[in-house]
Amino acid sequence: MHGRTVVIALLALVIGFAAGFALRPSLAPPSQGAAIGTGAVAAPRATQYFAAHLDEAHKVVAACAAGAVRGDECANAGDAVTTADAKARTRKFLDH
Repeated sequence: MHGRTVVIALLALVIGFAAGFALRPSLAPPSQGAAIGTGAVAAPRATQYFAAHLDEAHKVVAACAAGAVRGDECANAGDAVTTADAKARTRKFLDH
């Protein structure tokens, strides 16, 4: 009886794994390439983008503070604004 239980358990595991591999393409989330054409959310803009567009960075930081925007874009915009402010303060200190 114990041997029969082990065989049934192993058979159930094999069938489960086989079903998982067979159904994986239909259960998996869509790939990045498929999401581009469906209007999915774009990748967050980099810190370098925000450094070149500080007015946009300030808008994103304000939206992040209000809770309208979240994620990596908030961090990237915040880094760009902080770096620009630090450079401005350094220039002011050294010129004075």
